[in-house]
Amino acid sequence: MRGEARSFAAARKERAADIDRWLKDLARTAGAIGKVALVAVGSLGRSELAPGSDLDLVLLHDGSQDIGRVADRIWYPIWDSGVGLDHSVRTVDEAVKVARQDLKAVLGLIQARHVAGDPELTRSVREAVLAEWRVDSRRRLGELREAADKRAESAGELAFLLEPDLKDCRGGLRDVQAMQAVAAAWVASAPGPRVREAYEFVLDVRHALHVVTTRGADRLVLQEQDAVAGTLGLLDADALMRRLAEAGRTVSHAFDGTWRTVDRLLSGPTPRGRRPVADGVVEHGGEVVLARGVDPRKDPVLVLRAAAAAAEAGLPLAPATVSTLAAQSPPMPVPWPTEARDALVALLGAGRAAVPVWEELDQAGVLVKLLPDWERVRHRPQRNPIHRFTVDRHLIEAAANAAAYTREVSRPDLLLIAALLHDIGKGWPGDHSETGEVVVRDIGSRLGLPAADVDTLAAVVRHHLLLPETATRRDLDDPMTIEKVAKAVGSREVLELLSALAVADGHATGPAAWNSWKAGLVADLVRRVRSMLAGSPPPKAPTLSIEQTALARHGGGAVRVQGPKVTVVAPDRPGLLWRAAGVLAAHHLVIRSASSAAAGDTAVIEFSVVPEYGSPPDPATLEADLRLVLAGRLDIEQRLARRARSIRPARVPVAPPRVSLVDDASATATVVEVRAHDRPGLLWRIGRAFGECGLDVKAARVETLGAEAVDVFYVVDRAGRPLSDDAHRSEVRDQVLAALR
Repeated sequence: MRGEARSFAAARKERAADIDRWLKDLARTAGAIGKVALVAVGSLGRSELAPGSDLDLVLLHDGSQDIGRVADRIWYPIWDSGVGLDHSVRTVDEAVKVARQDLKAVLGLIQARHVAGDPELTRSVREAVLAEWRVDSRRRLGELREAADKRAESAGELAFLLEPDLKDCRGGLRDVQAMQAVAAAWVASAPGPRVREAYEFVLDVRHALHVVTTRGADRLVLQEQDAVAGTLGLLDADALMRRLAEAGRTVSHAFDGTWRTVDRLLSGPTPRGRRPVADGVVEHGGEVVLARGVDPRKDPVLVLRAAAAAAEAGLPLAPATVSTLAAQSPPMPVPWPTEARDALVALLGAGRAAVPVWEELDQAGVLVKLLPDWERVRHRPQRNPIHRFTVDRHLIEAAANAAAYTREVSRPDLLLIAALLHDIGKGWPGDHSETGEVVVRDIGSRLGLPAADVDTLAAVVRHHLLLPETATRRDLDDPMTIEKVAKAVGSREVLELLSALAVADGHATGPAAWNSWKAGLVADLVRRVRSMLAGSPPPKAPTLSIEQTALARHGGGAVRVQGPKVTVVAPDRPGLLWRAAGVLAAHHLVIRSASSAAAGDTAVIEFSVVPEYGSPPDPATLEADLRLVLAGRLDIEQRLARRARSIRPARVPVAPPRVSLVDDASATATVVEVRAHDRPGLLWRIGRAFGECGLDVKAARVETLGAEAVDVFYVVDRAGRPLSDDAHRSEVRDQVLAALR
């Protein structure tokens, strides 16, 4: 997984030394003699200057000379050179007073470095600032923690973002500097070797980013990642982001540990005594530790038993305990003993509390020893805006979510294990569902599961996307849809496991991957498949709800807007879906999802929308425009063309659109799947292309995942039949592609 990256540490130190020599010359020329000192803070103070870094300087004096003249003779040459400068002029007392009130100032002065002039002034400031920092540590560390939390809330987490801010993200450079400040207060130890290595790597990434962009950038945007990887000597952007995720998680883990130490020391003495929480494991001082006399070298299951006990108690594993277990635990027997498998299930079944404990095991290198295949997904980036996490973190998040549904399935143990392993195939080439099935069979046998359970686990991993993809991309009223799902699932046990996993997986992926619309469709699909597996008759054709019936009485069409939900009910006619979509786009509504179906002569279209900006439009205006469009008295094309001219083209290149005609998905219609970058009026363009090809849309499932649209249409020709002519099928594909360009 790790490739050796080029280090710029020597270049940073050399640049800092060059700047020091220049500044000393400037100070000497400016007449900075006597009680005057030029002090470096920030990245220059730490000798970590990247190519685009600004200079942070403090000019100290005792008030005995014309310091303004001296300052001008130092600052102006720096400004003239084009180098960014953050500067201040202070007496020692003024610098200490500012540090007393300003967190940024005190953090800079804690690591200040003398550059030129009287070193005694620099020493006096540093000693005074450090003394006050230590004396007032309770208040100042609380201030530091609050600032770190706000920064993390605003910037997100370095390990999981597509375009992270290398300084401000949780797990970024400022978190390590915060830990150094805590160490300076003599409250916790300084960051260890692994954190320093991670910190240096993030500094190297930032250095390479400055080289690539020729400016002082801190955000690693997508279009720069391949070039940054190349500058660092890494294979590609994936290799870069995987290393960066590892570094960010190392820093975040240490950061959390630092604050646990701070909390313990500042809250006073910990309660004495030890409370047993599992065999060989006790609670002591708010942490889970090994009981006295327990020898990890004789008990391979102890590490999982301790982890499960910690998660179930909602307590952290003591770092020393984790280190001991990682170093001394013998290899787990293969197949695993029942006790080990039960401990794993108990750990996962703890829900949210399992996540930090799992992270502890991962940081200590325990997981890859227990589950060697974990190495392939460890820190692996998803490279997709829908996903909030790396693959491995997504898996434990899904397992934690699945714990809430264990009482709804007959095999809660298989649900938890399946949730943990459902994306394990992403570490291998090919379709991750197919490769995951192969990998999970090996893992299931390794865990000691019976052959029948291994088959069930493999089926769940193989089909873990079946329910959400079918529910959102196929017509659930088409009997063939339900038949194909029932055949793939095979049993009610697998169906209920897939149903629970779909929810857990969706929530772990991110808000764009799971919503009430998708949840309702999946629940409807599960109900229908369950009926078919039980031998019940197929569901009846849909009927209108009372609300939809009331809307349908408006003969020319009606619109109901309820928050993000827009319902259009109108007499069924060709082109209704895309014309309605055009009206919504013209009113600056972004369509996140849509479903279309007909009940008799009435069509019902459900849209989920969000305003592009501002408040949603007036429903009465929407309804009036819809009626005008259906009557042929409103030129939506002209409106959308005006909008298109006002929209800036995307700065980042996007993948070309793809149009596929899916065979064997329906016996009564041709299924057309369209994937494209989302933009205003997209659904209208696709629908108009169908109309130009002489097609009618009988049903549709439209979904926007991040910036990508995944739209599925059931289309028939004017005679109401699926497309059978190859030339006509090619024409449809070409026309839709042309409409998307």
